[in-house]
Amino acid sequence: MKTFLNCHSYHSLRYGTIPLNELVDLAASRGVTTLGLTDINTVTGIYDFVRMCNDRKIKPIVGIEFRKGDEKLYTGIAKNTKGIGELCKFLTDHNLGNRELPTIAPKFKNAFIVYPISNTPVSLEKNEYLGVNGHETTQLIKPIYQKLLKKTIAFQSVTIRNEDEYELHKALRCIDHNILLSQLPKDSHCDSSEIMDTTISLEQQFSRYSGIIRNVDKLAAQCSFDFDFTVPRNKKLYTGSKSGDMLLLGQLAKDGILRRYGAKNKEAKIRMEKELKVIGQLNFTGYFLITWDIVRYSQSRGFMHVGRGSGANSIVSYALGITDICPLELDLYFERFLNENRKSPPDFDIDWSWQERDEILDYIFKRFSPGHVAFCGTIVEFKHRSIMRELGKVYGLQKAELDALSKNGLQSSGNDSVIDLVAKLGAMLVGFPNQRSMHACGVIISEEPITNFSALEIKPKGFPIVQFDMHIAEDIGFEKFDILSQRGLGTISSTVELVKRNRGISVDISKIDNFKRDPQCNANLQIGNTLGCFYIESPAMRGLLRRLKCNDYQTLVAASSIIRPGVAKSGMMKEYIYRHNNPNSFEYFHEVFEEFLGDTYGIMVYQEDVIKIALHYGGLEPTYGDILRRAISGKSRSRKEIESLKYKFFESCKQLGHNEQLSLEVFRQIESFAGYSFCKAHSASYAVESYQSLYLKTYYGIEFMVCAINNGGGFYRAEIYIHETKRSGGTVHVPCVNNSDVETVLKGTDIYLGFNLIKSMDEKLSTLLVEERIANGDYISLEDFLSRTSIGGETLQTLIFIGAFRFTGKPKSDLIIIAKLLESREVSKSPTLLIQEPLQEYQFPVMVRNIVEDAFDEIEILGFSVSLSPFDLLKTKYRGDIMNVQLLDNYKKIVRMLAYLVSTKQVPTINGNMYFGTWIDNNGDYFDTAHFASTLKKYPFKGGGCYLLLGRVEVDFHFPTVVVSKMEKMPFVPDPRYETGTDRDYKIHDRLKEDRSTTNRAPYPQEHEIGLPRYKMK
Repeated sequence: MKTFLNCHSYHSLRYGTIPLNELVDLAASRGVTTLGLTDINTVTGIYDFVRMCNDRKIKPIVGIEFRKGDEKLYTGIAKNTKGIGELCKFLTDHNLGNRELPTIAPKFKNAFIVYPISNTPVSLEKNEYLGVNGHETTQLIKPIYQKLLKKTIAFQSVTIRNEDEYELHKALRCIDHNILLSQLPKDSHCDSSEIMDTTISLEQQFSRYSGIIRNVDKLAAQCSFDFDFTVPRNKKLYTGSKSGDMLLLGQLAKDGILRRYGAKNKEAKIRMEKELKVIGQLNFTGYFLITWDIVRYSQSRGFMHVGRGSGANSIVSYALGITDICPLELDLYFERFLNENRKSPPDFDIDWSWQERDEILDYIFKRFSPGHVAFCGTIVEFKHRSIMRELGKVYGLQKAELDALSKNGLQSSGNDSVIDLVAKLGAMLVGFPNQRSMHACGVIISEEPITNFSALEIKPKGFPIVQFDMHIAEDIGFEKFDILSQRGLGTISSTVELVKRNRGISVDISKIDNFKRDPQCNANLQIGNTLGCFYIESPAMRGLLRRLKCNDYQTLVAASSIIRPGVAKSGMMKEYIYRHNNPNSFEYFHEVFEEFLGDTYGIMVYQEDVIKIALHYGGLEPTYGDILRRAISGKSRSRKEIESLKYKFFESCKQLGHNEQLSLEVFRQIESFAGYSFCKAHSASYAVESYQSLYLKTYYGIEFMVCAINNGGGFYRAEIYIHETKRSGGTVHVPCVNNSDVETVLKGTDIYLGFNLIKSMDEKLSTLLVEERIANGDYISLEDFLSRTSIGGETLQTLIFIGAFRFTGKPKSDLIIIAKLLESREVSKSPTLLIQEPLQEYQFPVMVRNIVEDAFDEIEILGFSVSLSPFDLLKTKYRGDIMNVQLLDNYKKIVRMLAYLVSTKQVPTINGNMYFGTWIDNNGDYFDTAHFASTLKKYPFKGGGCYLLLGRVEVDFHFPTVVVSKMEKMPFVPDPRYETGTDRDYKIHDRLKEDRSTTNRAPYPQEHEIGLPRYKMK
């Protein structure tokens, strides 16, 4: 047999075991001429499948195998592209309506239906067939099948390749059903014969009914899935006609240029006209107008947004208000944004506050035609931990056995045990799709109904999603609209509102130029006083800002890009820092670098720089610029596109007479950018938002930090932002039933922490407590509080111990006793009583309680102390030999410091994982440390808390780091709430945490391995 129409790839989730490319390779190796992909209830793989088959000279046929649970109903085979649309629409109607598929298929105009023997209908329509596997031919002798022989086809299923995959298949079915292998019903998995058998053995099974093999070939001959991958699929027109779109876009652009630049800026008008011409030629007017429409709605609602991506290089997008990046100010490279060779529209990544994004999405899905809007899908793969967990359940392994297996990294022990089988199957399962999910931000707006290309599914958020990911979407002509959310914008907009409410000052957050020129903002930027500010608060970024002495917008734009992995990995980040600090101590690699990259010291920093060098140094034709753009912006799924340029690049460099060694170095740098770089406009957009945050932090620090806490912070935990609030002059109070809300509130300079910081407290209950207080006034006593609320004993105890009733003036111990007495009296909870029985005054023995006990209560309930600093809880009075402010004066000296741990970051090196730490000293200032792998073996991190550090001070371009040789966690005083000598008097210390982060990448090469030239090569 040379025709297999019923093949399952691993996109038949938790069923198929063959990766798509390996399925096609298998068919090619066995001489198969026609191959059909009919994954179960999905079309995820069909477009990749078609391309792979065409590359291997195999005729591709696509369809869907429809199943209801384990029951195979029928298989739809598309005659053509219209046929797959009919099948997708049918599946979509049932997915979105949450209805079971019918046992009998409806009539399709452009698709065949193949029924299995297990669901044979009484009669078959013209486009319907009965499909049999080889092992099922013995059943054809029955009269019910004899009368259907003319409509019967050889429909051999392909699900597995060998016995090992059969075992994996059964394990996947158990995972899907959440059962043990011994509990797996026979009808829940495939037959062991469902392999691609092209030997005589399969034909022998069909030999008695040779006509059914001819029938399958006849059916296949009627199918042809000729999909055009070059046609753009996005919604093309906004007004209904191209001329109408051009007229509207032109008028909007002219109005915007007048608003942004005034009437006399000829350069802006010339650039606008040039852009409009190319936008029209490339048919991107609809894309621009749809984006403008979404932004216009956002502005009408008073929402802040940030427009990013390559589209931010455009003066038209600046005029339309999509972005706030002036391309003239930054000399943004027009050809990175648009060129005549570009087939897809520029990217617009648009951010909204995390609180407002859902309303924007709701608008988009209602504004554009139903069935023409959907989220991109994404494929969630089996990861190491999920593999262990899932397979362990299938084979009934105990936790200890799974832990050992996980530790050994799926390695077999060689004992031929169940554990070895799990290790073997687990290794096969790595990278397999586990489930389909929703892309975080990508929305498709289609010209045709989306069901022409994919079935739609509904995921928990309620939006329809396509069954393929963003890469396939781009391959078949869809450019997604990235509708993103971030907490930084939420912090900015909330701060503006809070400053107005708290101080009566209206801050115009759009005055970006004023912020860029503000001397105090730039002074804070230069010293890395940016904690809480969007994109520039991480330890690595603050260190970079200090190394650069960054005190202006242009340098910040560059910093936003050079910290990206591509620039850092290649060594260009270090070289940029050197050249920025020593502008007269280097030579440009080549004259082209001086001409085109003069503003970045001859270093490729942005995506535009890479394209400029490829075109002007490498001599590549402009058509290659668009290929390179895709590769370095992460559009390509591999490095194949850059590899395809390699030969052409070196041939061209040779013809131009360039130094061979330099050309090798230049291409090494180009390669490092693949998928890890920003275009300049993208970096500039980040820098604008960073300045907005920085301005608010500089002049309205208390309000800004309160809003950072309420918007979920950023890089750090709430404790660190609370510390920053104190440094800004705020007085922080623990939650209070009369002053706190669900979120943290600010009254003057007094900050009352929100109930949401109490991890054990239910949000609904917090809301009810606040609503009752607003409706009927402050609580006057614990008794009054209990009479007006319904609160459980544990939550009440938590509120008492956190100090939420301190307004009563009574000790916590007294309040606990009163609560118990009131509980025994069953005090009425009715808030409607006008007259209450006078409350009896209780006299209790005096119990001395100190502030240290309060601090430990706070650590237990909040995870950190408010009443005291961590240093106040140490057994020792020693605070270190020096503080952060003295580090620069101790360059190359060995110092001892005592500090509180803020965060750690693990970074892979060729010698093992090293760590970078961020700390707070006793003065409240931050400093950074480095810990090499060899040192960490003897002196590891032991969780949150205070440490005594010993190390050498190193200074890298104005930025000091302590390279730690020894460290030890310092003990706190025993918890006075418990009897000394018990385990509990030290257990609470474990509640202190640090912020942890890791970098999942290969180790960067050492400096001597890079060999980045600083001077011209002779």
